[in-house]
Amino acid sequence: MSTKNIQLVVLDMAGTSILDEHEVEHCFKKAALKNGLLSSDDRILALQGYAKLYVFQTLWTEQLGEGDPMVEQKAQTSYQDFTQILEEHYLKSEVKPTEGCLELFHYLHQQGIYIALTTGFYRKVANIILDKIGWEKNLNQNYMNIQNKAGIHLSVCPDEVHGIGRPAPNMIELAMSRFGITDKSRVINVGDTPVDLAFGKNAGVRLALGVCNGTHSREQLEAYPNDGLLNNIADLIPIIEKVNHEKI
Repeated sequence: MSTKNIQLVVLDMAGTSILDEHEVEHCFKKAALKNGLLSSDDRILALQGYAKLYVFQTLWTEQLGEGDPMVEQKAQTSYQDFTQILEEHYLKSEVKPTEGCLELFHYLHQQGIYIALTTGFYRKVANIILDKIGWEKNLNQNYMNIQNKAGIHLSVCPDEVHGIGRPAPNMIELAMSRFGITDKSRVINVGDTPVDLAFGKNAGVRLALGVCNGTHSREQLEAYPNDGLLNNIADLIPIIEKVNHEKI
């Protein structure tokens, strides 16, 4: 019998570790309306967490029909407009951590547990956010920092895994490989969307958890397979304490 302590916590960015008051959805809606894409707010919300180009491809397919030759062109144009709107938003706006985030970071640093942030954003926007909140300054060319006991240890975007976003497990698997972790039972994933939950489940990590103070409510998340729902990510601290004292 041995104790297998948690070595890595993987967190989503917008809505989980970065405060998001539905700004991303608003930026998405602006780009959609500009291009004549008529998806509802609820449908856009349901696709939060996926790689953004994939979301436009999905929504244009729903509007125009499977196999329509205009889907890809319209998706690319909408996506380019979205990137411009989103970058301008984050460059002009204050970026803040979510409630409980800094408390969790402090605990994880004390325990020697790695922090990796994953996202559906492309690298340029992720870097704008990380720079504004001060978490980018210690990252190297591989967006990794294992020396400083501050901020995060790794940032992963779909860009680093050949554009493959959630719910495929590739970003979690890359994070594990960066730290030399091979045992998935030593990894926890937390996010605020249904696709974040599927992301953790598909990766086979110890716990795939949802946080309920982001873009989705507890009622919205509890309909999807999960290993627990948190009021904010500081609620992860007692869960890690419990896991680290379990006998495997």
